[in-house]
Amino acid sequence: MHAFLPAALCVALATPAAAHGPELKVGPAGTPNVRPAFLGEIRSAAYDGASDDLLTGGLGWDGLLANFPVPPGPAPGAAELRKRAIHTNYRAVLDITPAGGYGRLYGPNVRLDGSVDLTPGAGKIAGDEHLAFADDGSGRRNVTLMVQVPAAFDPARACIVTATSSGSRGVYGAIGASGEWGLKRGCAVAYTDKGTGNGLHDLMTNVVGLIDGTRVDATTAGADSHFTAALSAAERAAFNAATPHRVAFKHAHSRQNPERDWGRNTLQSIVFAFYVLNEKYGTPGPRGQKRVVLDTRNTIVIASGISNGAGGAVAAAEQDKHGLVDGVAVTEPNVQPADARRLRIVQGSEEAPVIGRPLYDYFTWANLYQPCASLAVGAAAPSFGFLFLPNAAGPAQRCAGLAAKGLVAGGDVAAWSADALRKLRDYGWLPDSDVLHASHYRFATNAIAVTYANAHGRFGVEDDVCGFSFANTAGNVFVPNSDGSVAPQIAVVQANIFGTGNGVPPTSGVNVVYNDSLGGALLDLQGVSPSTGAADFALDGAICHRNLAEGRDIVTGAPLTGAAKAASDRVRAGIAEVQLGARLKHTPAIVVHGRADALVPVNHASRAYYAANQAAAPGVSRLRYIEVTNAQHFDAFLPGGAFAGYEKRFVPLHVYLIEALDRMYAHLTQGAPLPPSQVVRAVPRCADPACAAAPPLEASNVPPIADAPAAADRIEFRRGTLYVPD
Repeated sequence: MHAFLPAALCVALATPAAAHGPELKVGPAGTPNVRPAFLGEIRSAAYDGASDDLLTGGLGWDGLLANFPVPPGPAPGAAELRKRAIHTNYRAVLDITPAGGYGRLYGPNVRLDGSVDLTPGAGKIAGDEHLAFADDGSGRRNVTLMVQVPAAFDPARACIVTATSSGSRGVYGAIGASGEWGLKRGCAVAYTDKGTGNGLHDLMTNVVGLIDGTRVDATTAGADSHFTAALSAAERAAFNAATPHRVAFKHAHSRQNPERDWGRNTLQSIVFAFYVLNEKYGTPGPRGQKRVVLDTRNTIVIASGISNGAGGAVAAAEQDKHGLVDGVAVTEPNVQPADARRLRIVQGSEEAPVIGRPLYDYFTWANLYQPCASLAVGAAAPSFGFLFLPNAAGPAQRCAGLAAKGLVAGGDVAAWSADALRKLRDYGWLPDSDVLHASHYRFATNAIAVTYANAHGRFGVEDDVCGFSFANTAGNVFVPNSDGSVAPQIAVVQANIFGTGNGVPPTSGVNVVYNDSLGGALLDLQGVSPSTGAADFALDGAICHRNLAEGRDIVTGAPLTGAAKAASDRVRAGIAEVQLGARLKHTPAIVVHGRADALVPVNHASRAYYAANQAAAPGVSRLRYIEVTNAQHFDAFLPGGAFAGYEKRFVPLHVYLIEALDRMYAHLTQGAPLPPSQVVRAVPRCADPACAAAPPLEASNVPPIADAPAAADRIEFRRGTLYVPD
């Protein structure tokens, strides 16, 4: 049963961190266990593994399968929000259907030896959980850190696994990924929301979230607020009068460019974990202080995660100056190498035309062309018509707008869409990703372009970058001709956002709004561009975002001037802050990526990073790159439903995260060799996409990483060129 730990384990509010920030190292065994200066109050709780637990929120493997609707009524308490957050985040990152492998090949009830426990409620893990903010003394950062210590933790075989959240998710964002693996292995798990999370500030009511997800007035919260927009009362009142019902999100509007610190936040989570473990297992010192027993010499630390969390893990390994990270095992990382200009990537006999571009660069390209390109894929794209409601004509309108501005060539929609698809391929996307463009645009692309423009440029909610904001909108966004106008927040939904949100719109009723739409602000999908007079998915806003990336007007070719140039300069400076050097200091690492990834394309991320790493450390790098065919970014899109058809084409990449972690653990504990870089040829559940239904996923669909891959499957780097087999 949930209970607060004895007072000896509940630590009082710390002295604010020094302005110069933390020292990210752990003292050697025998020295005092010093509380990290960056930590605020630590909230500690124990879970018995029956009524509640670390891994499933008391739901068990089967409870995670069930829908968990948000009920009407009073705002939930912290314990209920935690349970909902665990439930939401499991289902958000995994294919959580038995046919997709959940409960059979992976999941809380699948034991380390691969055997399966189908007992109702199986998979619960007892232990302690510790939650705290990391801050620089300003009360403005408040990055959430969490450490889970399972009851099975063995100090004689001590291990820590990081679980930095994916996307913009909250602190439980990676619980179903590296969190589950670590807890089942008996490792402590070090989590962080990396300065993003469900930090929603309702500007109309001035209500914000606390570290446990409960919501209070911003004035009452003060420095304990997860995120409060930097507006005075007068500025907020003026903003609300001009643009009512808007909300601010931490990732977009904190003015921190949080991605710059994702590596540091991951290292902070490791230091926090060492502190917690030594408070629990350390030897008594004078005046009651504990002495360090577990340090970097006797504790294995694996940095792990998926997507943005994987990027944080890789960044942590690059930035680690004190030997905290022993190994890295990640999938689909958002890694942005600083310099890929002298490198080449060749797949089969085809050289990739564009590689290694920063995320904001390739997302603003996708934001321009994906809606139009999706028409070239047409019926081959699952649920195509459904995805573009309530503006089913939007893709054709986007094509026409691009053509009118000279951004695509041809004489009709068919030609324009074919050219748009060609432009995506020519900018680094692979044909494997073609069918994914519609769904990714609908649920991710524009929201990420809006979020990262604000984040990289350190803009506030009031800056109205490219005319976009965040708000609820009227009507069901999947019904034709829904209104799409700005609407007030729904109190019960907002009260649950810690448990149900993903940290960036569209989420929990909040959507991207195009403020500059002709006739008044509308849902971005219904936005009418002033320059075209058409409902073309706010093309003018997409062009504005691309202009910021390039520093020029992409229609006229003229350099930006005035406020537009200043905004572009800020965004481009922020991009430079988050790029990585691809130097891992001889740290062993396994990076896995799905070849069909349309969100974080391999040519811009893992392939480019691996090539840059090999060029920087020829012959001595311990990084291995595993590319999986028939796998893409969102395992949660695979169960069918809204994305019917994906389950036939794609396998869950999560299976390979588990294997990468297993292999890294074996390497660090037993000296097992790292696998060579290679292509793993996963087998779709339906070889013919036209088949009526996909059979259940079997182990044969997800063959293991080979210890000695065939020559035709080996990935090799020679003389500045990365060679990837077809």
